[in-house]
Amino acid sequence: MLLTEKAKATRQQILDAGMLLVLRKGFVGTGLQEILQTSGVPKGSFYHYFPSKEDFGCALLQQYADDYRERLNAILAPGTGSGRDRLMCYWQAWLEASGQDPWGENCLVVKLAAEVSDLSESMRCVLNAGVEELQARIAAVISEGREDGSLPSGASSLAVARVLYQMWLGAALLAKLGQNKAPLQHAMLATEHLLACDGTVTSSTQD
Repeated sequence: MLLTEKAKATRQQILDAGMLLVLRKGFVGTGLQEILQTSGVPKGSFYHYFPSKEDFGCALLQQYADDYRERLNAILAPGTGSGRDRLMCYWQAWLEASGQDPWGENCLVVKLAAEVSDLSESMRCVLNAGVEELQARIAAVISEGREDGSLPSGASSLAVARVLYQMWLGAALLAKLGQNKAPLQHAMLATEHLLACDGTVTSSTQD
């Protein structure tokens, strides 16, 4: 569907309003009427852009994945430090607020993974694809760190990337539950140890 610039702006307005609500209340807990009231868009217009709430959810998750990719690429871009330095900058971003946007606290994977997996296969696929892409990007930086000598060789880069991401995702969930950053701080210590010890993971970890 081709949209005019005005229509694109309206669609984006709906997505932006929905993002704030979903981060706070979850997808199921965010009603369509609430999205419309917050965005200032009439109900008929909503269905012009999104055939259903599920389609809206898919668009919301895809936008999140696209935005996350841009932010990730800015941190992990070649030429901004060794592979290890760039990788640790990414994890540090989970610990520190970037303006008013802490990476871990505003992560839709943390917020919605369990919810959408049971709710919508289409939404699950969008979110899972974003996670797979993220882990592959982390793996690429691990490989670059091994090539530049800042990281020791060891287990496959993708296996290490998956273990690291899973650990940080779990830490983010626990930090949210306990309302403190201790789990993320522990994840940072574990990350430094894992990378220093050649990234060895259990034999059950698969690429």
